[in-house]
Amino acid sequence: MRSIRSLVAVSAACAVAFGAVGPASAAPRDAAASAAKTQNIVGTAAAAGKFDTLVSLVKEAGLAKTLKQDGPFTVFAPTDAAFAKVPKATLDELAGNRAKLRSVLLYHVAKGRLTAAKVVKRRSINTLNGQRLRVRLRDTKVFVGGARVI
Repeated sequence: MRSIRSLVAVSAACAVAFGAVGPASAAPRDAAASAAKTQNIVGTAAAAGKFDTLVSLVKEAGLAKTLKQDGPFTVFAPTDAAFAKVPKATLDELAGNRAKLRSVLLYHVAKGRLTAAKVVKRRSINTLNGQRLRVRLRDTKVFVGGARVI
């Protein structure tokens, strides 16, 4: 279990917040926002090109369908660079235990559309695995669960 906690800590260290699945209410500002308008959150992550490990694990855990349909969600998405810091043995352990993998992945997902303006007003965020992520502001930077949100 210790290795799973290290995955959460390391993967969260490079979190990027993805917007929610569902109709977009504002004009897209960049390619990722444009993709989010026409795709689901899994498709948006895949199109971004820096979340390949996350997308693969989401599919392996059987969460792709859930994240495509039941939104809106906000995903604090670990990048491939974050996953590169996780020991291979930890990733292998998760791959062999679907329940643990789902729990770790759902730790990075919140129900609803949490914009930056909403996140900075909170002290914590409930995740879909039942745990809470602490929100902190340091200078002009936002940290969720100890990870800086980009």
